[in-house]
Amino acid sequence: MRAILLFLAAISAFIAAPLHARENEAAASRIVAVGDLHGDYEAWEDIARQAALIDEEGRWSGADNMLVQLGDITDRGPDSLTIIRHLQSLGEQAEAVGGSVTVLLGNHEAMNVIGDLRYVDPGEYEAFRDDSSEARRESTWKANREAIEAFYKERQPELSSEEMRDMWFAETPLGMLEHRRAWRPGGELGSWAASLPAVAKVGRTLFVHGGLSEEMTREAIAMLNDRHEYALGSGDAIDRSILEAPLGPLWYRGNVRREEPAPEDPARLTREEELATVLTRYDADRLLVAHTPSVSGIVTDLGGRLIRVDTGISSHYGGPRSFLVIEGDVLTAHEKNGDGTWKSRTLDPEQEEPVQ
Repeated sequence: MRAILLFLAAISAFIAAPLHARENEAAASRIVAVGDLHGDYEAWEDIARQAALIDEEGRWSGADNMLVQLGDITDRGPDSLTIIRHLQSLGEQAEAVGGSVTVLLGNHEAMNVIGDLRYVDPGEYEAFRDDSSEARRESTWKANREAIEAFYKERQPELSSEEMRDMWFAETPLGMLEHRRAWRPGGELGSWAASLPAVAKVGRTLFVHGGLSEEMTREAIAMLNDRHEYALGSGDAIDRSILEAPLGPLWYRGNVRREEPAPEDPARLTREEELATVLTRYDADRLLVAHTPSVSGIVTDLGGRLIRVDTGISSHYGGPRSFLVIEGDVLTAHEKNGDGTWKSRTLDPEQEEPVQ
């Protein structure tokens, strides 16, 4: 299946100008951080309204606030495109009044660009469907029939031409070709993803989707971001390995959980030692991560220096809708109860939650 998806990406052709996310090193008076949304627009809208970032019409009402969304807008739910368009619009509206919107690169955005579509919800393709989708799929089949049939025959020689056509159509739902053109390297959303920072520092706080390993933080934040932008660029010879690196900022979970060093391996840093090293290198007080869900709510760990804001917000995970507000050194978690009411609590490093 993945091979045929990569084939579709190769025959797609659509180029648009990149849309650049804003990264701000200066601390805003109020920062709102939101974790993984995974295609759930209803959850995102509820959070944004509760956080006083949007009005009833969905327009920016956050004045000079800063929104930091920590990546993984895409996959698992049908509304990724709607969320992306809304965030792009809010970024323009916020900038006009002194606010800002920063979206971080998540591993799922990178997966969409490189053609790893394992977690794409069918509704994602449907969102790209237009009046020409049926004709476009038919013409794509006709133009590439020989290559597609050769692909199937190599794997299932007994298939007839009609069976191969039916199989390809089943594996290419309407809207999929448009989705791949938009998300491929150099496509509209591929370029948007390439413009997103993998790591952001705002004031004394570091933001990253997955985590920051000691190995990957031996270079400046700007260099890390440049490497990810390059890896998401167009071109067959580009090294994209950083996008799937287990120690890279998109995938790393070692800040949150891992086996601690054995006594016979004293050179390996503990989680606490690694975080202290990373924060010292980047002259920061705390690290905010998403990626690893904590469905019980926002978690503070390692003396308040590690904050986990992915609470399984989307309906796919069923965790509480949530956001974190940073005002100076005060961090306040906001989470929605099962009865529909919201609760807020100041994060106290002396009463940190157990790692899950």
